[in-house]
Amino acid sequence: MKKKYDREFKMNTVRLIQEEGKTVAQVAREMGLHENTLYRWLSEVKTDGTKAFPGSGNLVPDDKAMKDLQKRVRDLEEENEILKKAMHYFAKDRR
Repeated sequence: MKKKYDREFKMNTVRLIQEEGKTVAQVAREMGLHENTLYRWLSEVKTDGTKAFPGSGNLVPDDKAMKDLQKRVRDLEEENEILKKAMHYFAKDRR
């Protein structure tokens, strides 16, 4: 079973490596974590900075905005298709 760690724990663990100069292997042993997990956390902090680790099921704000826009586009495309079908239906009645 996969363990889940909160954002604060992850940030503190990354801080041990970055600010206190401890090695990844040393912190992994102390915390009982796999080294690859720590490398992944370091990578996330490096790319996302303070926005890293948004939480389970949550998206980084930029990703959430993109997802919301994609949903809006899909909804509008569906609405256009419905309106086109309705237009053809009512155009047949006039003939």
